[in-house]
Amino acid sequence: MEPVIIRRATLNDLATLLSFEQQIIKAERPFDVTLQDGHINYYDLAHMITAANVEVMVAEFNNEIVGSGYARIKDSEIYLKHRKHGYLGLMYVVPEHRRKGVNQKIIEALKQWCAAQDVYELRLEVYNDNLPAIKAYEKVGFAKLMIEMRLDSGKD
Repeated sequence: MEPVIIRRATLNDLATLLSFEQQIIKAERPFDVTLQDGHINYYDLAHMITAANVEVMVAEFNNEIVGSGYARIKDSEIYLKHRKHGYLGLMYVVPEHRRKGVNQKIIEALKQWCAAQDVYELRLEVYNDNLPAIKAYEKVGFAKLMIEMRLDSGKD
């Protein structure tokens, strides 16, 4: 069996990454009533692939992209101990390759990239009711920190 290869994304991977993004949005819609109806995008993936402060990674198996993730170096709030942190997103693994350590390998590669930028704090957001995602992130060492709450107080 061939190993999963983790590599930097290129613009040639854009169509696959856009497809992954739509799968993420589809999975997250039930958790977020505030998402617009119809087609939306979370990311400007073409820009992210070429940006200096973002590393987009893909996982390949048998020359097919089976997973993705990115880390963006962001300035942290002035009251935090760390000046910068890596914010992770676009975390996706095709269903046939889940529970095989692909997500863990992507996160490890992103963690190494952040460390090369002298950034050691990693953060991500996950919906409170998305238990499979929470378990996957906890499995690689993430811990819950805060719950964001919302109130719909009337018409927009």
